Amino acid sequence: MAKKEIVKVFKIMAPGGKATPAPPLGPALGGAGVNPGQFVQQFNAATAKLNGKVVGCVITSYSDRSFTFEIKSSPAAVLILEAAKAEKGSGTPNKSGVGTITKAQVSAIAKEKMSDLTAGSLEAAIRTIEGQCRQMGVKVEG
Repeated sequence: MAKKEIVKVFKIMAPGGKATPAPPLGPALGGAGVNPGQFVQQFNAATAKLNGKVVGCVITSYSDRSFTFEIKSSPAAVLILEAAKAEKGSGTPNKSGVGTITKAQVSAIAKEKMSDLTAGSLEAAIRTIEGQCRQMGVKVEG
């Protein structure tokens, strides 16, 4: 059997279980040779339990118009804002904050993101997440 030729590998962010082939997702998929309707159907089935939480996805399209995809965890910023119960990060993080989260919440986020981070240990992953919190104006307590 001949090996399929990879045409394109690209990343998207979409709401788990609630993606639609409407813009911006549909045109991005169609331009890469992926059938948007078919992708959305498979993606929503695979992410149904996430109920609208934004997740990353790496899509590989092949020359025979087939595709494969790998679902990644939610972006750290989304997880931090969810934990802090904030709508968005601070425009001036050094002057004004948007909320606080505990060390336990930071640790839980780091454990969830561990497979996607380049950190060598859980402690390094926690420091990475704490750094992102500072950049967003979210204070880490405890």
